[in-house]
Amino acid sequence: MRGEARPVTACRSCGGSLGATFCDLGRMPLANSYLPPGADLEAEPSFPLRAVVCDECRMVQLDAVVDAQGIFSDYAYFSSTSESWLEHARRYSAEMMRRLGLNSRSLVIEAASNDGYLLRNFVAAGVPCLGVEPAANIAWVARESGVPTETAFLGADSADDLLARLGRHADLVIANNVLAHVPDVNDFVAGLARLAGPQGMVSIEAPHLLRMVEGVQFDTIYHEHYAYWSFLAMERLLARHGLHVARVEELPTHGGSLRVLACARAASSSPGSALAMRELELRRGLGGDAFYRGFDQRVRLALDDFQSWMSQSREQGLRVAAYGAAAKGNTFLNAAGVKADGILAVADRNPVKQGRLLPGSHIPVVSPEELMALAPDDILILPWNIAREIVKSLRGAGFRGRLLTAVPRMEVR
Repeated sequence: MRGEARPVTACRSCGGSLGATFCDLGRMPLANSYLPPGADLEAEPSFPLRAVVCDECRMVQLDAVVDAQGIFSDYAYFSSTSESWLEHARRYSAEMMRRLGLNSRSLVIEAASNDGYLLRNFVAAGVPCLGVEPAANIAWVARESGVPTETAFLGADSADDLLARLGRHADLVIANNVLAHVPDVNDFVAGLARLAGPQGMVSIEAPHLLRMVEGVQFDTIYHEHYAYWSFLAMERLLARHGLHVARVEELPTHGGSLRVLACARAASSSPGSALAMRELELRRGLGGDAFYRGFDQRVRLALDDFQSWMSQSREQGLRVAAYGAAAKGNTFLNAAGVKADGILAVADRNPVKQGRLLPGSHIPVVSPEELMALAPDDILILPWNIAREIVKSLRGAGFRGRLLTAVPRMEVR
């Protein structure tokens, strides 16, 4: 139920004790629970939002979990609304087809396949594929676009059910940008391992905790993200389910991400890329507590910087709007205490969000065209990870005011 949060008293990956506080943002509403017009704003639920560190495997995780069925069964995030993200998916698909030699006799399965934005590339190339997407509304969109999609949460049992019906393992199992969204990580990774079997490859992309800390990317913390991944923690989780890292790469996506390829076939020694990443994280202090304890204070400094800018904008009589009704933006605005009287509106290309109110701040969501008609002086770009794409779009639409991002500090783009 959305009205409750379950306290977590032990690490959801290894069962170890939970230690240092990484970041405490107080109580917040669910970041993707946009409110319809006329909603009872006083009745909007909120939940604790605090991330802590496992003393054993070093996984950073929330210490209170909101039920995944309530969050993901009807979801407002559509991956295909970002052109840069679609291009990333196209490049990834082409690379995997080349690297693994995928063809019409292969099978690709993606967990949390969203609206089919990635798998459509395999469909176009004639590579058989299947999406597994828990949000019924989004799975329907994927099927309508020609991407075969099951509506289910992936775990060991649902993987066994798929294997029984498919009669084979997958050559490639994709879990890109989903590992953070999984409350039961052991059940999920067990499902990935079963789908891949003895010969298939598991491909995982996840924002890198190291880059998150470097960029003070605290706005990526929200209830839908149950965990925040270092390579140290991810490698231990995979090993627990018989998956050995074959390659690890760093990507620029989401402010800095990891791509980890793993399979059941163990090499005689760890690949050089895994050794290098392990050594980098240990050298930077991810094995101890000091690295994690310093983050909360840096978050406070970033919020102070933004609140000072907002105060100056009010004093100067500037009309401020925002762009991108993204979950990270909702975390940021709520952490900063921004309300609808501080920002005119936030624009978003996703029609599902338009006409609704942001959770917590209750700022109205409008189309990009409606935002331009409001003629703001400044526009704050909330999804800073695609700021370049948004700047290009707004300048092309004729906006001549200031465009800014606020993470890790206020910056004119």
